Amino acid sequence: MVIKVKNLVKRYEDLLALDHLSLEVREGEIFGLLGPNGSGKTTIINCILSLLEYDKGEVEVFGKPMRPDSYDIKRDIGIIMQNVAVFEELTVYENINYFCGLYIPDKTERKKLVKEAIEFVGLEDFTKYYPKKLSGGLLRRLNIACGIAHKPKLIILDEPTVAVDPQSRNKILEGIVRLNEQGATIVYTSHYMEEVEQICSRIVIMDKGKVIAAGTKEELKGMIATGEKITVETFAPVQLEALAALRKLPGIESAEATDKTLSIKSGKGRNNLENVLEFLKMREISFGRIYSELPTLNDVFLEITGKELRD
Repeated sequence: MVIKVKNLVKRYEDLLALDHLSLEVREGEIFGLLGPNGSGKTTIINCILSLLEYDKGEVEVFGKPMRPDSYDIKRDIGIIMQNVAVFEELTVYENINYFCGLYIPDKTERKKLVKEAIEFVGLEDFTKYYPKKLSGGLLRRLNIACGIAHKPKLIILDEPTVAVDPQSRNKILEGIVRLNEQGATIVYTSHYMEEVEQICSRIVIMDKGKVIAAGTKEELKGMIATGEKITVETFAPVQLEALAALRKLPGIESAEATDKTLSIKSGKGRNNLENVLEFLKMREISFGRIYSELPTLNDVFLEITGKELRD
């Protein structure tokens, strides 16, 4: 086990930031911490890194207790925090070289690692630039290069794609997957559901300092009643009587109509869409497009907590 957190409690005066939280990160996985802002994601990361004192609980990294002076453990960790942390007076190359030098004293080896990190994040054309000359997306890439240049076994990324352009976001996500393929264990925190769903092999959903659900994305979606969402674009508003009859169909959890759109949530089953089409035909309800989608992580969060993930 790369990370083991047991019964962690962290208070800020009257605020209970972590409420007896436990989790485990396995070697070789991309572990996603998903939750709204203020759910405790950054707090748990800071506690794992022993950057923040906690009131109760245990933290182990690489099978050893994690403490502020656990430098042997910290050498194998790369950290990319939400706020970009680089030196404004150093160039891109100098920044990466400096942070890599904290772990790699040999200049020849460090030069090779710095070059690899620059190529990895796609900053070859910006090595002589100072941070103030870089866009937000390029700054994020520089931040990542500084954190991963020394080839850590464990990489922790806290909201690395906040406020970046789509091109840089895709570049960052692709880079995270490649780092994992090269052998690094990744901890990835975000409140962007689609990113976590795209790259993470196992996911913990947090809210109010607690783990409220954990598993693969398939396992998480299997925890909720919603099996399929069906949307129908009708040529005329659906009458209330027909809507009431639709709600009584086997497997239909809910059905709502707004102007010329019919939104249906069904339970788990194979024939839900077929039953809806048959109903529309029998009721002579004309429609244009009809499409269905499986539940998302947002649906999981909404059903478990009763609120949208981005609230």
